[in-house]
Amino acid sequence: MDTKQKGDIAEQTAILHALKRGWGVLKPIGDRLPYDLVFDLSGALVKVQTKLAWFYEPDQCYLLDNRRTKTNRRRMIRDGYSPSDFDFALAYLEALDLFYVFPVVVFIAYAGQITIVESAKRQRKPRSAKYRDAWDLISHWAASRETLMRVPVKVGEASRGGDPEPSSGDLFIGEGVET
Repeated sequence: MDTKQKGDIAEQTAILHALKRGWGVLKPIGDRLPYDLVFDLSGALVKVQTKLAWFYEPDQCYLLDNRRTKTNRRRMIRDGYSPSDFDFALAYLEALDLFYVFPVVVFIAYAGQITIVESAKRQRKPRSAKYRDAWDLISHWAASRETLMRVPVKVGEASRGGDPEPSSGDLFIGEGVET
């Protein structure tokens, strides 16, 4: 199985996890955007980049490249992401059917590669442990975005000229406008 197919598996699994949470899922056409999916949480849109982590046998850990890969017929170019590229990165550990949910600023702060250790034998938890299956980070982020996007309106104020009970009879249609 090639890397593109493995990435598709991670993406489809992320869609399944989002749908199970009751979130809407949007999928961009093509793969030219810096994100793979958009989750819709009550109107708050969350851009998501999905990645598949692979198991590195010698160190008994999972590895994940946190750079974008662009390819053409002749060469492969790796480039870093920027904070505006997406909101969250989902790192999928297929053997465990588990996601690590990284906010973009955390994800891009790693130097090229992220090491995820899934072992109870460690004496201390790695930095990445708090992002293990942390889907609630997306929910909290979306809730805060939704709050920022809403414009407060005082009770009794209306959006049409201050009249709290506008009737359909007083709509004005200006000159030159066909109806």
